[in-house]
Amino acid sequence: MASLRKNISRGSRPTPTARMVEDIVGCKWSLTVLMLVKSGICRPGAMQKRVPGLSAKVLNERLRKLLRFGIIEREVFAEVPPRVEYRLTAFGRRFSGVLDQIAQLDAERESLGNP
Repeated sequence: MASLRKNISRGSRPTPTARMVEDIVGCKWSLTVLMLVKSGICRPGAMQKRVPGLSAKVLNERLRKLLRFGIIEREVFAEVPPRVEYRLTAFGRRFSGVLDQIAQLDAERESLGNP
């Protein structure tokens, strides 16, 4: 028990990764955009068509957030009209796997009758 107290102090702050998880999981649009990219819907126009109520402004903000966290990457094609696609990075695939495990734990918890 003493070793546990050494590792956890009252002034502990969440790690940057914990804050990132909270920021993404706590935002319905970030999670939605992440799931779209994971499922292979990689163009912003297709994302907007797939999700009613997802505005271009919100979509672009969430894409920028996922880019900033290193979860997705952006590829711009030199075409007319311009084409942009997004895909998961290696880190994004690992992160997505963690979210899948959380969803599985949540389902297990629900099946046990826990709210």
